[in-house]
Amino acid sequence: MAQCLLSVQEFLQDSFIPQVAALCSDEAERLAKKNQLSFCELVRPFCRLSTEVHMRDPNNQLQVIKNLKIAVNNIVTQPPLQAGIRKLLNDVVSSSQPAESLVPNVITAGDYDLNISATTPWFESYRESFFQSMPASDHEFLNHYLACMLVVSSHEAEPVEQFLKLSQEQHRIQHSNDYNYPKWFTPNTLKYYVLLHDVSSSDEKRADTIYEEMIQRYGTQGCYLLKINSRTSLKGTDEQIPDPWSQYIQKNSMHYQDSYEDSSSTALPNKNSDHVISVDGLEHSVKESLSNNFKTHPLDQINDAGGSFDGLDNGRMQSSVSETKKTVTGTPHGSCLTLTDHDRIRQFIQEFTFRGLIPHIEKTVRQLNDQLISRKGLSRSLFSATKKWFSGSKVPEKSINELKNTSGLLYPPEAPELQIRKMADLCFLVQHYDLAYSCYHTAKKDFLGDQAMLYAAGALEMAAVSAFLQPGAPRPYPAHYMDTAIQTYKDICKNMVLAERCVLLSAEILKSQGKYSESAALLIRLTSEDSDLRSALLLEQAAHCFINMKSPMVRKFAFHMILAGHRFSKAGQKKHALRCYCQAMQVYKGKGWSLAEDHINFTIGRQSVTLRQLDNAVSAFRHILINDSKQPALQQGAFLREYLYVYKNVCQQSPESPLPQLPLPYINSSDTRVFFGHDRRPAEGEKQAATHVSLDQEYDSETSQQWKELEEQVVAVINRGVLPLNFQPTQYCLSSNSENSKFPLAVVQEPITVEVSFKNPLKVPLFID
Repeated sequence: MAQCLLSVQEFLQDSFIPQVAALCSDEAERLAKKNQLSFCELVRPFCRLSTEVHMRDPNNQLQVIKNLKIAVNNIVTQPPLQAGIRKLLNDVVSSSQPAESLVPNVITAGDYDLNISATTPWFESYRESFFQSMPASDHEFLNHYLACMLVVSSHEAEPVEQFLKLSQEQHRIQHSNDYNYPKWFTPNTLKYYVLLHDVSSSDEKRADTIYEEMIQRYGTQGCYLLKINSRTSLKGTDEQIPDPWSQYIQKNSMHYQDSYEDSSSTALPNKNSDHVISVDGLEHSVKESLSNNFKTHPLDQINDAGGSFDGLDNGRMQSSVSETKKTVTGTPHGSCLTLTDHDRIRQFIQEFTFRGLIPHIEKTVRQLNDQLISRKGLSRSLFSATKKWFSGSKVPEKSINELKNTSGLLYPPEAPELQIRKMADLCFLVQHYDLAYSCYHTAKKDFLGDQAMLYAAGALEMAAVSAFLQPGAPRPYPAHYMDTAIQTYKDICKNMVLAERCVLLSAEILKSQGKYSESAALLIRLTSEDSDLRSALLLEQAAHCFINMKSPMVRKFAFHMILAGHRFSKAGQKKHALRCYCQAMQVYKGKGWSLAEDHINFTIGRQSVTLRQLDNAVSAFRHILINDSKQPALQQGAFLREYLYVYKNVCQQSPESPLPQLPLPYINSSDTRVFFGHDRRPAEGEKQAATHVSLDQEYDSETSQQWKELEEQVVAVINRGVLPLNFQPTQYCLSSNSENSKFPLAVVQEPITVEVSFKNPLKVPLFID
């Protein structure tokens, strides 16, 4: 795989982060929209903590959490359609291209000096969006909401009453049978009450009074007063305020602005929409009834005409992306915020995490541990009893092929097996990987015993990741866990999304361990016909694995780049397809593989024409024609027609520019002759075909030699029998065999005839006009 900006540990931690819901009043959203942002977008750049967090595990041992990141998202009561997710991922890849100013990365492998991309930002963007767009499911709890922020403006007539309404609405969404989505981690979700105050309103005393009342009701650890919009005037100030939102907005707003503008009711983003969709300040006002806010996911508003977005028209897609980016980049974000406001938002997220979220997680872990102890009759905590559970005699596990899929098996929410899985997920989210691994391992055995294969595959997947992330690496990475999980997801559960998640996680882990061959095999294993985009990206990463081995496998790199380019082309990603073919061409060029070279050049020419890069297309097609082609006549005719079509377009685009050099027909320069002779002009109106016309019809070498001897004799007589040293006989024919070091003499008005010999290297006729 190519180099990534994030380390493998950072990538794995950022793939699974605590999820927090947000429910805002109309007035609170209005205050945020002064900055062209929703409330969730307002806090998003500050959701990574810069300080360590501490919590205690069930054994009362201190656990340190570093570089913790949380996700704050609005509530949506319907999961996104897969069609919308596919379109989003397609747009993310299309909008990410290699930087033009990027310093080339040259890799020397044997006789090859390859200029290839060291990084693949389009793959990282795809991977990030893929993880962020995964909807919550019932067999795991990693994407379930742990808490809910209730946000009300201090300008409300009755802020406390508004808090009560929002709290009731959240309770109705979580516990009513009318809603199956979103998913919540625990029945008693943590509610955190946020009073949003606009500093420019100068009504700070009222805000403080309301906040004091909130403290009396909810306690200091359950509420917060957040002050924003301190920048009262934008005129007459030279202060440069950074825009930390642009990188998130530009990344997440692809193709959804139109759907928001056309929507008649607010569609709040999915809780996984941190990097999926961004309203970019374009959300409509919340309607009178709060329940109207939770109708459909914005991704569902995209019509799926054909059921697949892998074959989207690239030109239309590129145009849409460019228009969206122009709109986004032209919108100033945070125009009413000062650096002090930035610090206030950062402090708010820190206080929420330290005082609200982490204590809630610590309490939940203890409760789950106590429940499991009481249900299993254990005298010690789950953490301390781990060795006892795993030290007993092992029952031989059945192979994956022997197990049957119990697809109808659904555990009730209070089932001990799910409680273990829930505790494992909670420990994983707070980086307690030792305890998480123990719980996953226990849950895996229970699920396999019940032949609940979807649950078992999920436990195997996360057990493998937890084992890798354990500090000090007490055990080797169990790659076979991942292999079993992938096979289960793919063959038994028929869930390619979860199988892809496993592959992305495991391939990155294997790459970090230098196991490029195993990583490549894993990536290739998931390529299939159901998704051209996914297959293209995985094949490209497999190619990078081959070239990054200790002994680079150059030809395998080139072959898989060709396969990736083909799948990119089928997915409508023409630029990425062209880049893959060009990188592979470095390996095949000049190695005598003429048929492979012809195919690559032809494809590069075709892709260049599609992208209106006509000069590159002319160059690619020209290489097909000038080489000693081994193609059959039919294929040569097709190549020639493509070249003439592109050549015609080039001439039409730039009629005044110099004509490009034609590769056909060949000119035998050694056979070129110039004849000074008598005038043999055709009569007016007469035409003579150039075919088979030769100077031999007008020029006789024997007669020319006789005339040369006569000329020498005449000159000698005139000079008393001696030829002058500077004597130059009159030449009637100049060729490669004549003396051409001196300028020839021609008689005024005497015709000069030039004979040029052409050769057609193709097996098809050439018509020269």
